[in-house]
Amino acid sequence: MAQRRLAGEDRRPAAGGRPVTWSAPGRVNLIGEHVDYAQGLCLPFALAERTVVEASVRPDGRFVARSDAERGATDLPLDDVGPGSPAGWAGYAAGVLWALREAGHGVGGMDLTVTATVPLGAGLSSSAALECAVAVAADDLFGLGLDRTDLARACVRAENEVVGAATGGMDQAASLLCTAGHALLLDTRDGAARQVPFAPADDGLAVLVIDTRVRHHLADGRYGARRSAVEEAAAALGLPSLRDAAPDDLRGLDADLLARARHVVTEIARVREVVDLLDDGRLRDVGPLLDASHASLAGDYEVSCAELDLAVEVARAAGALGARMTGGGFGGSAIALVPLTSVDAVTDAVRTAFARAGLATPDVRAAEPSAGAHRDA
Repeated sequence: MAQRRLAGEDRRPAAGGRPVTWSAPGRVNLIGEHVDYAQGLCLPFALAERTVVEASVRPDGRFVARSDAERGATDLPLDDVGPGSPAGWAGYAAGVLWALREAGHGVGGMDLTVTATVPLGAGLSSSAALECAVAVAADDLFGLGLDRTDLARACVRAENEVVGAATGGMDQAASLLCTAGHALLLDTRDGAARQVPFAPADDGLAVLVIDTRVRHHLADGRYGARRSAVEEAAAALGLPSLRDAAPDDLRGLDADLLARARHVVTEIARVREVVDLLDDGRLRDVGPLLDASHASLAGDYEVSCAELDLAVEVARAAGALGARMTGGGFGGSAIALVPLTSVDAVTDAVRTAFARAGLATPDVRAAEPSAGAHRDA
């Protein structure tokens, strides 16, 4: 997963503590959902929407953070940052500094102001965008000279140990490693990454992101329960992870574990199929695999919800080549692969269906494969 630094980045701290800005994108996972913690394969791409942090070094060893989405500020000694502290959104940011310090890197106090265009709780990885923006800022400000692998590791540890969300590493890798015009084939077993050309507009297509406005919180236990089931299934099979399992291996599992494991095993296979199609220039043929992914996530993994199912069903009926939920689930967003000539029809159909169901109007936008985290100014 190692990545060379982007051209134009320098390693010098901001002169005299002058605030500088860094940003990191949210992401959409084209396919490969809920397999990153099973050492599986994922295929995310970065969004144009980004979280921006303005940061400077504090000589007093304190962590002070403000966000345009929250009232008040978080202010505490960096020595007080650790599992469960600080609570709330600031834990994602402060946790990165804690993880870097735990890894032996010389990180001190920081003053941080956060602005974001990545929708919160929409399944587009707003938390990883925040973590990764802070990570590249800390790397620059303290002259750490770390590669993107080290930064991603710190971000994952922040979310797992400080925030308490049992996420895998796909979101952070996407936010740090993606390049414009590509999806990132990420092997979460060994960290290997490959840029896969992915420019839907060149094929007369668009990837629509449909934010249902149903908000989720991955630290509420349901996400962790799915991860625990996957680990339990692997242990029952005597395997280090479900990455090593074939469909026939799952027959001896009890019903609940069987369903969870079947999703993981078949989803990893779907990622391989999608990558083969993209390598062959056959993006239009990806649609049925998106449909199959959603069926597996809704049925075997039970992480969809009525709003996501509605968005997917209506998008397909209105002309999408395929559609599925994306992200951790229990709300958030769906994606639809749509001919450019059908974008307006699909958008209108989804919004009309939500209105008839008495639901909040979904936000629908085209997703452009974009660049990963970097220093802005």
